Amino acid sequence: MRDECLVLAKLDHPDLRVIDVGSGTGFNTEGIVRHVPASQVTCVDQSPHQLARAKKKSVLQHCTFLLGDAENIPAETDSFDRYTSTGSIEYWPNPQQGLMEAYRVIKPGGIALMVGPIEPKGPIARFLANTWMLFPKEEEYFQWMKGAGFVDIQHVYTAPHWIPGREKYGIGISGRKPVSGVSPGWQPITAVAQAGEKKNMSFGRKVQLFFRVIIGSLAGFFFIPGALIGYLFAIGKQSHIPKEQREKLNGYQIAVLVILGLLLIFLIYKIVS
Repeated sequence: MRDECLVLAKLDHPDLRVIDVGSGTGFNTEGIVRHVPASQVTCVDQSPHQLARAKKKSVLQHCTFLLGDAENIPAETDSFDRYTSTGSIEYWPNPQQGLMEAYRVIKPGGIALMVGPIEPKGPIARFLANTWMLFPKEEEYFQWMKGAGFVDIQHVYTAPHWIPGREKYGIGISGRKPVSGVSPGWQPITAVAQAGEKKNMSFGRKVQLFFRVIIGSLAGFFFIPGALIGYLFAIGKQSHIPKEQREKLNGYQIAVLVILGLLLIFLIYKIVS
């Protein structure tokens, strides 16, 4: 899905300066450095632990790593040719502000690519999704891109190979910055303002946030094994996909499968004996 969407970023020249916002452990960045030298790529994330994991990856050794917020990027205006953010917008408190920051940091004529999930259609899946994190509606992506000032907006829908009918599971959407400067309506977020928001959080808001984290974590628990099961049922159905783009299980998923397999064997043994 990452590779399908990165096409919209037009990483077609090795001299491009690219900023990857909400880069996390560098999964999206690994796709970027296939096209652009790592020395030309800057990774931004608010988690030092995630950045530390990304730094350990050999292909990302020469990237620049910055601790920062997607809604308040520590970069100069008009300083990058490309902006990408994948699997991050669903965690942003204010997506419109994040897209205006994307506009600000790229040069005139530069392209910004946003990749994220789309709110599920089914009522149960939609409830679990929106309890877990923000799953934007399809039209909201277009509103945010236009609201930030981007033009020549393009998009592609994407989904895991095991999703039936290639339904609208996720979206990659890109836009071009027409003129230099900040986005229309852009407002800087100062550290003082952020501190004030945290300080003024009411007790009721804190309780609401606590239960949202607990319930959201439980909701997320159902998504992870669901994806794993979907992958297993679709083994052998990726022959039409280029080898470099085929989905593979990571080490954690393999460990879960091994543990579940051992538990199943143990249960069967107990039942039989």
